[in-house]
Amino acid sequence: MADEDKAEGGEGEAAPKKGKLKLIIAAVGFLAILGGGAGWFFFMRGGHGEEHHAEAPPPKPPSFVEVPDMLVNLVGGPGERVQYLKLKLVLEVKEEKQVEAIKPALPRVTDLFQTYMRELRPSDLNGSAGLFRLKEELTKRVNSAVAPNQVSAVLFKEVVIQ
Repeated sequence: MADEDKAEGGEGEAAPKKGKLKLIIAAVGFLAILGGGAGWFFFMRGGHGEEHHAEAPPPKPPSFVEVPDMLVNLVGGPGERVQYLKLKLVLEVKEEKQVEAIKPALPRVTDLFQTYMRELRPSDLNGSAGLFRLKEELTKRVNSAVAPNQVSAVLFKEVVIQ
């Protein structure tokens, strides 16, 4: 019986030690997670309130290249009246030095535009979606003509379908 009392007393003392050990491990784990989160927060913010902002130079305004006015007849069905498309275009480039590189290629650009637009039907130009597709196609064609230079956009100054 005495041995049984000792065994019961031994288990009683071991249970509180295991409970305290688990509590200490949980507290240490919680503090480690909390410390890691705080470290990540300060690391992502850039430190102790010290703000380092690099002054970016203001963006350069784009340059523009005038394209000669174009007048083409559109493809129509037999017996339909002939319709014409008149365009005034401007090419937008990022840097002024590209303007001088693109100007010698303008006859090639005009030729590509003319041959493409002569295949258009009036229904191809209906609505803003039609003009957007035309703008995208002209941008793709001008970039192939002036490569390695790059044109940012083809801008419409005037579009008349008559």
